[in-house]
Amino acid sequence: MKQLLKKEFNEFCVLLKSVPTLVVVLFIMSVFSMNLLANKSIDIPFSWLALDCGIIVSWFAFFTMDILTKRFGPKAATQITVLAIAVNLFFCLLLFIGSVIPGMWGESFVDGSENVINGALNNTFGGTWYVVLGSTAAFLISAIVNNLSNFGIGKLFKKNPDGLGAYVMRAYVSTAAGQFVDNLTFALIVSHFFFGWTIVQCLTCAATGMLVELLCEGLFFYPGFAITCRWQKNSVGEEYLKLRREAAHESIDNGNG
Repeated sequence: MKQLLKKEFNEFCVLLKSVPTLVVVLFIMSVFSMNLLANKSIDIPFSWLALDCGIIVSWFAFFTMDILTKRFGPKAATQITVLAIAVNLFFCLLLFIGSVIPGMWGESFVDGSENVINGALNNTFGGTWYVVLGSTAAFLISAIVNNLSNFGIGKLFKKNPDGLGAYVMRAYVSTAAGQFVDNLTFALIVSHFFFGWTIVQCLTCAATGMLVELLCEGLFFYPGFAITCRWQKNSVGEEYLKLRREAAHESIDNGNG
């Protein structure tokens, strides 16, 4: 077990060196901002429809997971996701500490409403346990669904697995599945029990959010495809991919033995 953990840790370290730093940074920022913006509901004139502001940035998280899965595989994409979640939780803790430190927010200086506004800002940035729990669980589950479905669909394209058609299909289907699971899980855990959303609102939120994300996917799928092609052409992450191939061969040899 100790050797296995050491091997997995070394492989993860190689992965971190292999994935472009900017991609990891932007991915982590998207996860952090997505969960923070999820605290604000969008005012929509339909009682059966509910959305939160996290939707304006969540597409980028799934966009990133798609390109990571395409180049590095679902295991790598999920590991980077877990890293992003861990960093997000760490900064949520820092924000909570900041929220309980005595003091006044700059935007709270409104005559007669200082304490109310200051308390609201503290609660927003400090977060609440159920929002953090719900967003973490929802994103982790949806990431696994997205990454595995993306990889699985890619395996169906035998003739041209690296072509544009294969990329579009795996990106669209996996994003639809992952986003629906993400939105629905968060809505059921948080919005339904704590904000009073109905089951219909939870389902419509999940479906509508999925459609919005698919629209974003339609706008940005080609840049994603171009990025993966460039990574492949420039052998980005080759050290990690070689390590994974060696591990797969070793596993096969051990199985035959």
